[in-house]
Amino acid sequence: MSVHDECKLRYLDLKAKRNYRFIIFKIEETIQQVVVEKLGQPDESYDDFSSSLPDDECRYVYDFDFITNENCQKSKIFFIAWSPDTSRVRSKMVYASSKDGFKRELDGTQVELQATEPSEMSIDIVKSRAM
Repeated sequence: MSVHDECKLRYLDLKAKRNYRFIIFKIEETIQQVVVEKLGQPDESYDDFSSSLPDDECRYVYDFDFITNENCQKSKIFFIAWSPDTSRVRSKMVYASSKDGFKRELDGTQVELQATEPSEMSIDIVKSRAM
C-alpha cells in the first residue's frame, strides 16, 4: 500500500506547526493508496474529530491537547486506527495489514489506539493514555 505525498506533508504540518487539530486518512482502494480525507482546523474539538469518523468504514491521527495534573498544557499525537465492527471484513483486513507500514511513514506518533466502537476512543480513554 503506497502513501500519497500529501499525507506526509499534512502530517508534518500537524507535527511541526500544529496547523491542524486532526487529520483523517483513508485508503482509496481503487488506487491502493492512503490519502487525506479531512483536515481538522485548529479550533475544532475532539467531538468534531470523532463525529467525522464514518460509522461503517475504517479510517486512520489526532493531535490531543490536554492539561496535566500539574496544570501544564501538553500535546500528544495519537495514531488511532478506527475499524468499526460494522465495516466490511475486507476493509478491516486491508486497514489492519496496512497500519504498520503507514504508521512508519508518520514518524513521531506518540500513542497508538485501536478502536472498534466510539466508547473505545472516548475522551476519557484518550486523556488516560496521554498522561
